Amino acid sequence: MKNLTAQPLFGFLLSIVVFELSLLLQRRFRSPLLNPLLLSMAGIIFLLRLTGIPYEDFVLGGSLLTFFIVPATVVLAVPLYRNFELLKKNALPILVGIGAGSLVNILSVFFLSKALKIEEPLMLSLLPKSVTTAIGVELSQTLGGIPQITIAAIVVSGITGVIAGPWIFKVFKVEDPVAKGVAFGTASHALGTTKAMETGEVEGAMSGLSIGIAGLITVLLTPIILQLLQ
Repeated sequence: MKNLTAQPLFGFLLSIVVFELSLLLQRRFRSPLLNPLLLSMAGIIFLLRLTGIPYEDFVLGGSLLTFFIVPATVVLAVPLYRNFELLKKNALPILVGIGAGSLVNILSVFFLSKALKIEEPLMLSLLPKSVTTAIGVELSQTLGGIPQITIAAIVVSGITGVIAGPWIFKVFKVEDPVAKGVAFGTASHALGTTKAMETGEVEGAMSGLSIGIAGLITVLLTPIILQLLQ
């Protein structure tokens, strides 16, 4: 058994199988709470604990999936290219929206951390929570945070956006596809973009754009804000 689980393909195939089963469950019951990523995480943790398989064995295959994060993010530029004219027409509102969202993400984490007396390493780990993993982990390491906590925070913020986003749009009567896309991409990175693409191509394109710009703004602003406020 050890020889089987210690192979990279074990973690790789386990991740795919559990995720596909989670997708089937979500499609069957159509509940936003049954997020496939959340179900996959819970399912894999349960299986590893039940069987006693070491996390070190599983992560050998999980690292293969991690390799595809960056190219998968780049592919999001395809729908943006198809809607380039719409981007030019709304360039200023889009940039202002992404900038405002990124600033709020940083400041909210900083002031809530201070109010709740969260230790600085943990706060630094939470600051990149709303950018894509490829950017967030690097920023966390640069700031002196803990990358593992950053990854967890990024996943939680993404799932929260996917679940709460449609409800927030409904409550505040947000109908514009550009605004929806910017909100998803700025607040919930790649996970929000998957939901945006389900909503429509324009939403997906704007969300894909927001991921890159929000990541750039966060990388540039976070050290400056920390220096000013501390």
